[in-house]
This record gives sequence, C-alpha cells and structure tokens, in this order.
Amino acid sequence: MTTGRAWFITGASRGLGRAFTEAALAAGDRVAAVARHVEPLRELAARYPDRLLCLPLDVSDSAAVTRTVDRAAATFGRLDVVVNNAGGLLLGMLEEATEEQIRAHFDVNFFGAVWVTRAVVPHLRAQGGGRILQVTSMGSGAGVASVGVYVAGKAALDALSQSVAMELAPFGIKVTIVQPGGYDTGLYTQGTTMTEPDPAYAPLRERLAEMWGDDAGPDPRTAAPVLMELVDLPDPPLRLIVGDRSYDIVQQMEAARVEEYRAWEHLSRRAPG
Repeated sequence: MTTGRAWFITGASRGLGRAFTEAALAAGDRVAAVARHVEPLRELAARYPDRLLCLPLDVSDSAAVTRTVDRAAATFGRLDVVVNNAGGLLLGMLEEATEEQIRAHFDVNFFGAVWVTRAVVPHLRAQGGGRILQVTSMGSGAGVASVGVYVAGKAALDALSQSVAMELAPFGIKVTIVQPGGYDTGLYTQGTTMTEPDPAYAPLRERLAEMWGDDAGPDPRTAAPVLMELVDLPDPPLRLIVGDRSYDIVQQMEAARVEEYRAWEHLSRRAPG
C-alpha cells in the first residue's frame, strides 16, 4: 500500500461514506473504510484488496478510535484525507426523546467526529499537513421540528470545526465543513432511531409529512465528484454546500435570518455591548 492518497472515511458502509470510498478507490487512492459493521464492504474489498482497508469501529468509543486511526496510519504510512461522515438520525419531538436516545445520538454525530479529529491531528501535524472534511448538513444552521437533536449535533460540529480550522491552519492542515443536502443515503431507514410518538404532536407530524413529501433525494454517488474536486483544491473553502437545491434553500434561510435580525434591530440596540 504505497501509492495514491490515503483516506480515512467513517460511516463508509453506506450512503455518502460508501460513495466517497468508491470514488477515492476509482481515483487510484487508498482508503481506510471505517464503519460499525463492515460486512457491506466485502464485495468492494474483493475488488481492491491492496487499497481498501476495512476497519470495524464504533466512533463513540474514543479509545477504539485512537487505536483504529493509529492502525490506518501505520498501514498506509500517512493519512492525507480524513472524512468524518458517520452519523444517524434521531427522529421525534424533543419531549418524546429519552435521555439515553439524546446522549447516544450526540455520542455518534458529534463526539464521534471529535474523537476522530483529535486522533488524526498528531499524524497530520507530524507529516506537515492534510485535509479534514467534517460532514454536517445543509440544515445545520436552522432547526426543524422532529429533527432538532440531529440538527443540534450537526450545528455543534459545524461550530467546533470552524474553531479547529483556525487552530490547525498553522500546521498546513485544512478543514472544510461539508454541508450536503438530502441524499438517498438510508439515513431515514437504516440510520434512524424513532421516538415513541406522543398523540399531542399528531397534527404537526401530518404537516411535516406534507412538507417533506416522499422524495428520497438523489443518489449519493452524484455528490462524490464534488468531494473529489474539493480535495484537489490547494486553497479549499471553510464551508461547502453540496447540492444545487440545497444551495438555494440555504441562501433563503440565511436571508430570512438577516431579515429577522433587522426587524428587531431597534430592540437589540437598546442594550450596550
């Protein structure tokens, strides 16, 4: 395993992680494909026996994360691109969610990325640089009913990653917050934990179902070329929205937020500071 860039991709067994893994391998790179269950990667491993390293990992286990990152770095000799993609969806109203569900969700969606980032930084710093791609969401800047905990985890990762980007820039390590839209990743099926529905929220659930519709979104493989172009950029952006419709929606959300601020500017300015 001595040629091509070396990737470390979490959540690599399905969805965007699988699409990014396939794209990197097709480009001649090497990939440490990390997932809680790596069985779905067997066929891909048979096709790329010398360039695909499948590593089972629960990213919420910080000690296991460090061991797995060290193993990947030792196998490849370096790590060039790290993609924090692992995640799941807790679907339900906040009142319905249990403490265990909320904590488990943050353990994967937020702390999992934190542990991976902490573990890879010493390797990237020692080699003089690298890329960290933090996969959040195009909705990380705005909350929507029933996915509040999911959005909160992504927003936390978004904010932390902006700070980390500043911390790591002097070492040649470049961080990009990747904000994809709704792709057909299996997030709403295999990756979803449901709360116990409270009948009081039934009318709201009906409105949400009408608003979202039945469109599962485009194939995640259509997002892979954007990621491959991103990692080739010598001066990548701090944030990148992935998806044409998603780009328009985010712009609308940002415009609405600015409008709301301006509508209440007179109240904001009543206090010094």
